[in-house]
Amino acid sequence: MRRESSTVVAAVGEVGEGLLDRLGRAPNVSVARARATEVGEAAEEPATVRPGWEAGAAALREAARRQSTYVVVPDDPLADVAQQWRAMWEVPGGSPGAAGFEQSAAGVLAAWRAKQFELPDYYLVMAATAQPGGTGPDLYLGPLRSARPRRVAVVGSADSLAAQAARVLDTLSSLAYGPWWPPLDELLGTARHFYAGGLAETQPTPA
Repeated sequence: MRRESSTVVAAVGEVGEGLLDRLGRAPNVSVARARATEVGEAAEEPATVRPGWEAGAAALREAARRQSTYVVVPDDPLADVAQQWRAMWEVPGGSPGAAGFEQSAAGVLAAWRAKQFELPDYYLVMAATAQPGGTGPDLYLGPLRSARPRRVAVVGSADSLAAQAARVLDTLSSLAYGPWWPPLDELLGTARHFYAGGLAETQPTPA
């Protein structure tokens, strides 16, 4: 469990640079990105060999250095896992999609066990449209929200960047306290048994 004084929120989905710039200029809010040297961008190592969780882990480490009330992180160590989980439900996903998920999950779990990162306090899903009929193939709105409903918030689209930023700031100020995340291996187990077409509230949760 994180013990920093700031509330770290990973923003996932449709997160543009313009929105991040506005959020970064708001009082008590900062935006944390991975430092180039931490993810190998200044080294000779090709980007293609870096693990998918690395940039998100580096961004969360940068977030831990901030002193603002809220730190928005547009990188997530689970991003590749989320992409592979979605691929399992897309035609023609099937077994190849499941294999990709398991490979990505194994790598991120090993990094988590090695204390390379902890999950953010909250996930903020920036969605273009609301999804009242179900979560669809989305790791954050499905398995993660089923496990900890109060730690996944959703912000719908707005007509302008200013309105969008206002919605995000309102959501940040109204984040509800709830139990911390279960261990990552339990969350990944929930994802394996989660039906992507169902509502998060009807899915099994970790014991």
